[in-house]
Amino acid sequence: MLNNIGLPGLLLIAVVVLVLFGRGKISSLMGEVGKGITAFKKGVNDGTKELEEDVAEAAQDVTPETDKDKA
Repeated sequence: MLNNIGLPGLLLIAVVVLVLFGRGKISSLMGEVGKGITAFKKGVNDGTKELEEDVAEAAQDVTPETDKDKA
């Protein structure tokens, strides 16, 4: 169904959306979408950092105290 839209159809849809919602509403909506994307990326980065910290903590020196003295 969506394979037959093409460029003229997309332009027509864009014009209709612009007329219905107005330029100000669309720009504010796009600003909110941008903020959402930024928050999502920040959340992914924070999660990745947390996982890396957990792996680093688990990879700490676990040599028993008696073996440390032999070295």
